[in-house]
Amino acid sequence: MPSFTSLEICAGAGGQAIGIENAGYEHVALVEIDSHACATLRQNRPEWEVFELDVRAFSGEDYAGKIDLLSGGVPCPPFSIAGKQLGEYDDRDLFPEAIRLTKEIDPKAVMLENVKGILSSKFEEYRMSIVRAFNDMDYEVFWRILNASDYGVPQLRPRAVLVAIKREYSPFFQWPDKHPQASPTVGDALAPLMGSMGWEGLTDWVKKANKIAPTLVGGSKKHGGPDLGPTRARKAWAEMGVNGKSLANTPPEKGFEGMPRLTTEMAAVLQGFPEDWIFTGGKTAAYRQVGNAFPPPVAEAVATAINHALQKRELENSSQPSPIQEAWTLFS
Repeated sequence: MPSFTSLEICAGAGGQAIGIENAGYEHVALVEIDSHACATLRQNRPEWEVFELDVRAFSGEDYAGKIDLLSGGVPCPPFSIAGKQLGEYDDRDLFPEAIRLTKEIDPKAVMLENVKGILSSKFEEYRMSIVRAFNDMDYEVFWRILNASDYGVPQLRPRAVLVAIKREYSPFFQWPDKHPQASPTVGDALAPLMGSMGWEGLTDWVKKANKIAPTLVGGSKKHGGPDLGPTRARKAWAEMGVNGKSLANTPPEKGFEGMPRLTTEMAAVLQGFPEDWIFTGGKTAAYRQVGNAFPPPVAEAVATAINHALQKRELENSSQPSPIQEAWTLFS
């Protein structure tokens, strides 16, 4: 299988990067501004080259022609219904930087993740401007809302995904199929961790936590500590027997009564992170990294679909006779 290269911006704690790695890509560079997230990336993958800086200060010129996939989870607050939805007028909007880097690097494909709000009618004109910018660089653009629960993640988490792929590869791109099996429930996914300290109420709790999770909310540095979201989300958690007002440091112990809280490790499981992935920083910083992540299984599914498109085109090119071969056939 061909080996493809990736460069990722707004990499966070590595959710998208893990999925892309699992799809067979080699990460050439990752760009992230948050120091805790950068420490997490270095802790888990010391071989990755991590640039700790604002993506606006990162130049792609040294990577021109060397990258197959440019990816990133550009900030979502400009388009989130939880914010003011200022879109292009929000100084956190980094779509222009993704477009700039595409011009500088000229990758074969681009994958960008954001909240589903960007696909609302309010941002139609802005989306069209993004599409035109990619079209002008010879890319075909695909948008789709993907639910994490359709790819084995025990959480709904709808996300808008943009795939821009060079026109020579675009006829071969297809969105990934949903997993044939249903995602595990919160109870089934978290039972090993929730019962790891001998909590006697585990069996009853698993029966109650028989749904997939609401969308985890990581929050911003400007607002509060680690919790499971606004009042509506906390009510949904309470129906599954989870106290969503804060996070716990450890799982419930023997003799615990009441509704247990999630730990950061449990939240990471609900995001589809591998169990051995370590998050650096305190509880608030670690949970923010988890809550803002793109679930690795979803990133893997999309990156694999892009991978297949690139491979099919490469195979088609290799199977076509060269001009010399055609001439030899003609005159032989």
